[in-house]
Amino acid sequence: MAKRETHLVIVTGLSGSGKSTAIKAFEDIGYFCIDNLPVPLLPHFLELCERDKPDLKKVALGIDIRGRSFLRDGDRLFEDVEAAGYALEILFFEATTEVLQRRFSQTRRLHPISAEESRLVAAIHREREELASLRARATRVIDTSDFSVHQLKALITRTFSLVSDRARLSVQVLSFGFKYGLPMEAELVMDVRFLPNPYFVDHLRPMSGCEAPVRDWVLGHAKAMEFLDEYAALLLKLLPQYVQEGKRYLTVAVGCTGGKHRSVVIAERLADRIREAGYYTVLFHRDVHLDS
Repeated sequence: MAKRETHLVIVTGLSGSGKSTAIKAFEDIGYFCIDNLPVPLLPHFLELCERDKPDLKKVALGIDIRGRSFLRDGDRLFEDVEAAGYALEILFFEATTEVLQRRFSQTRRLHPISAEESRLVAAIHREREELASLRARATRVIDTSDFSVHQLKALITRTFSLVSDRARLSVQVLSFGFKYGLPMEAELVMDVRFLPNPYFVDHLRPMSGCEAPVRDWVLGHAKAMEFLDEYAALLLKLLPQYVQEGKRYLTVAVGCTGGKHRSVVIAERLADRIREAGYYTVLFHRDVHLDS
């Protein structure tokens, strides 16, 4: 079966973990969204889209514990969808029990299975158990315990804005600081803390890797250029393989200690190399303004 151009995202996971926020973020970046779609209707929904909305290329569907039939039929239906040529991605959202308790307490919402479990903690544990097989099947598991609503929206926006309406690979090159945590959206992460650090050069410390003096200083070291050449060559060998597998987007993250100097310089040069090779490429410096 030929690959279809529609990018289909299933948004699922634990109640209170941020699925509704994620669906709204997908809407904001142009996805056609339906929340709480019964999974048995998925093949019929896709057939209708093919017939009546042939230009619909990006779809996000919210599925959760309220539609329990998907726990029984989900694997078979998802396999059928993939066999039909759709690029299917399953995002599973979760959080710690303590965080979920606090969120339900703050919003005063009832847990979807609270009628079956009188205690909130018991309901959370039961839901976690019932969704374990779906979690194991997920393309990506996102723990939102430490995320604000704004951070979660930013994560979805950064990652899935890359998906174009055409069936081609989009690449995001992201610089970050390890001291602020790993970027959860990254498929590939490279640590460049082995490079000489401009932070210890007094006149360079206040600048960022976006500025010429820092860029020239970092790239003036032979080991930096050697690394850049070899890592760019490796990526350019890998990208056609991702295209062949039908991948629609890829995030390549480059990290240093604070995300202000070395990672910024290398990320910019990597983005240039990938763009020059003909791939749609965007560049984002996550932490460049955080490290003083």
